[in-house]
Amino acid sequence: MNTKLYETDFYGWTVEQAKLLTLGNLDGLDLVNLVEEIESLGKQKQQELSNRLGVLIGHLLKWQYQPQKRSRSWQVTIQLQREEIQDLLADNPSLKSYLDKALSKGFRLGLALILAETSIKKSILPHEFPYSFEQLLDLNFPDDINVEF
Repeated sequence: MNTKLYETDFYGWTVEQAKLLTLGNLDGLDLVNLVEEIESLGKQKQQELSNRLGVLIGHLLKWQYQPQKRSRSWQVTIQLQREEIQDLLADNPSLKSYLDKALSKGFRLGLALILAETSIKKSILPHEFPYSFEQLLDLNFPDDINVEF
């Protein structure tokens, strides 16, 4: 087991660990770091879901609260985030168990995005999550969005 390689050459460590796994040489594995990295991969998927929801929610809020500034760019961003979220959940069905937390975090991120990118006052924005998950992924929500591009 080469734990020093983990600290000095991460890529080399990953190649070595994969080779050991392929050969079935479990005794040579750096189990402590291997477990940590596998857990980290799962957390990255959770973070990706929260971030994508944040971008989607932020743009939906901008769409709702700044109708005079609506743009094709916002439409494209909304559509792409919807597609990426659907793909992420299809590829990682167990992430659905994290969905409530991801929606809560995504809502906070979406509010932060709209406050950073617009002049909308925080007091005007919703204090609770205003959409259902189904609405978030619905290509026809809101009614006045044109998803053809």
